[in-house]
Amino acid sequence: MLGSTKRRPDELIELSKVASAAGGLYISHMRSEGNRLVEAVDELIDIARQAKIRAEIYHLKSGGESNWPKMEEVIRKVDAARAEGLAITADMYTYTAGSTGLDAAMPTWVQEGGYKAWAERLKDPPTRARLVKEMTTPTDEWENLMFAAGPERTLIVGTKSEALRRYIGKTLAAVAAERGKSAQETAMDLVIEDGSRVQVVYFLMSEDTIKRIVDLPWVSFGSDAASMAAEGVFLKQSTHPRAYGNFARLLGTYVRDEHATTLESAVAADGVARGEFARHRSRPAAGRPFRGRGRLRSAEDPGPRDLRAAHQYATGMVHVWVNGVQVIKNGEHTGAKPGRVVRGPGWKGKGSATN
Repeated sequence: MLGSTKRRPDELIELSKVASAAGGLYISHMRSEGNRLVEAVDELIDIARQAKIRAEIYHLKSGGESNWPKMEEVIRKVDAARAEGLAITADMYTYTAGSTGLDAAMPTWVQEGGYKAWAERLKDPPTRARLVKEMTTPTDEWENLMFAAGPERTLIVGTKSEALRRYIGKTLAAVAAERGKSAQETAMDLVIEDGSRVQVVYFLMSEDTIKRIVDLPWVSFGSDAASMAAEGVFLKQSTHPRAYGNFARLLGTYVRDEHATTLESAVAADGVARGEFARHRSRPAAGRPFRGRGRLRSAEDPGPRDLRAAHQYATGMVHVWVNGVQVIKNGEHTGAKPGRVVRGPGWKGKGSATN
């Protein structure tokens, strides 16, 4: 996976040529998911064309209300590229909010040199004054997620500091009001005090957009979250509900309730990689290069009726099999652990012949 933010297109093309020669693909968390979304998609398609490589848009979305209409143009561009013969695909999570840090609320220049340099700059009054202005001014020069979402729709979900954990579950607007400062100054202070970028959830996308893209034949589904458990150290922080409910929400909300896609389309899988359902329908050579992966033949329960937040398991998952072994029975874990590491075609370690 190559994040495109800090590399020039020519560098990405050369790297992708090497990946292509090894049978790999170019997966991009694109430069923009908002104001320059269309331009970012153009760049991904151009890299795929010049490097002769399959390419995946990592987390297809249009962030910020003014950018929601751009999704139709994105779809047209990807459809045209696929008609040209390029293997362009995308994945998505089934929520209207994304999760990253308060670094996504500040311009890149203030973060140069790493966290320590960033935090020192945030303590400088003239720099802070400049930042407040830039953080509240519309721009295409950098992706300002807090401006796109608004402080009222920016939710704090993770801190390193025990003292700051009282803010988890509160919006940045509420924390700013409690502290008697602007949301922008509060964001700076939290980064300094926490010794980290502070994990937040930005509410950026629309339900209509999700319903539009959930049935696209070249889109698969990925949680974009680490594997967690609703117990122990995990409970010290909150998290995005996609960590637990992404696929249940796909089946319960977008298949059963909204009829945005069919059950057959949602669960037909050529393989599972990085927590993703990869659609079988209309995914020929563009599919992920994993061998020997089984298909899900049927499903007996379309998932939960409610969105489960934070550290809560999704309801409706009654029976689950992994590699032919039942791991969930009547909603309870059986203790079986039949999962295996899945390798791509570039893997040269032990067992590479069979992946």
